[in-house]
Amino acid sequence: MAIDRQKLRFVRDFYSYRLRLYGHGYLGRDPVALIQLRTGIEDPYPLYEQIRARGPLVRTAMNGMVTVDHDLSDQILRSRMYSAATKEAREAELSLLSMDPPDHTRLRALIAGDFTARRIELFRPLVASLVEQLIRNIPRAEPFDLVSVYAAPLPVAVISELFGIPDADSDEFVRHGTEFGSAIGGIQSLAHARRLLATRDRLAEIMGNVVELRRREPADDMISRVANSDDQVRGEELMPLCSLLLIAGFQTTVNLIGNTVLALLTHPEQRALLAEQPELAGQAVEECLRYDSPVQRSARLTTVAGEIAGQEVPAGETIVIGIGGANRDPAVFTDPAAYDITRSNVGDHISFSSGVHFCLGAPLARLEATLAVQAITTEFPRLRMAGPLDRQPGGLVRGMRQFPVLVD
Repeated sequence: MAIDRQKLRFVRDFYSYRLRLYGHGYLGRDPVALIQLRTGIEDPYPLYEQIRARGPLVRTAMNGMVTVDHDLSDQILRSRMYSAATKEAREAELSLLSMDPPDHTRLRALIAGDFTARRIELFRPLVASLVEQLIRNIPRAEPFDLVSVYAAPLPVAVISELFGIPDADSDEFVRHGTEFGSAIGGIQSLAHARRLLATRDRLAEIMGNVVELRRREPADDMISRVANSDDQVRGEELMPLCSLLLIAGFQTTVNLIGNTVLALLTHPEQRALLAEQPELAGQAVEECLRYDSPVQRSARLTTVAGEIAGQEVPAGETIVIGIGGANRDPAVFTDPAAYDITRSNVGDHISFSSGVHFCLGAPLARLEATLAVQAITTEFPRLRMAGPLDRQPGGLVRGMRQFPVLVD
């Protein structure tokens, strides 16, 4: 009976939220609601400009407040006066993303050594070899899906190596990890919720087996270090931490590769410039992080009442940070709607967050995306789109589920 009541409460809350979202979006034309619906999934950037026009901090019809002001967003992300433990982050069970110091500091310190510049550089030969292999396997005479054929297999292989996942489990591990990662954009239907529950359980089983293996047979990989640090990781923290690392290490890189290729295909003058100067591939990726960030939003809770951007804000208020909009703030970026791989201050974007929550995996994502983009644009200078895009749902994660392209 308790389980039935729990299910009924979930169904009630799900449909209540969706009705509010549709009502505020399609009837009330609230830009924050529309960003999460089809309009915003296709193109959120005009909606961010509507928010910007209302001021640096805006109250939304969906409850809470939102900012797309770059400096204010950066200030909030960096400040210890705001908590990352929002309701959405806690429910997603994504460990570090919903933690504040000192627990955040303790767990981050445990895995930080795996993401130093020196450690990441050791992955360069592996990434280069994988990219070369993927390029060789790309179909030459028929359309193919850039996501499943090229963008996804690369971070899949790298994260499996980083984790120390046995080859026998890697395909299933990634399949379930991909499904689990779809929760970042929000639950889209009851069927989606059922799939997530099933895949979460199976992913936990796979990870549990790997953890037990690495406790018995430690190796030089992240799971071995985490699994054998019982004094630093509590039992209930292990699976959420591994889930976060999987999703962050996989989803962000897949979408970054896809978004950068799309930006180049739709900006032929920038693509021509990259063809002339392949060494600009890193700049092309960095500009895409600003121009079309794989993660569009973050959120923080106010811990004390106070004044923010001239407004009195109570404690416990949710502030949504529109990363995608902040990265196009005209007060910081000249001609912000332009994709320009020679932009001088492109590093001022906040796509990897700021402060203590700055993404540990940023160097690895940059390495993978840079080598992947450089290789495919060099090898296939006449690569072109071959059909409509199928975008990720929800609007929080910006990328493609399917991206049909053709090699001429």
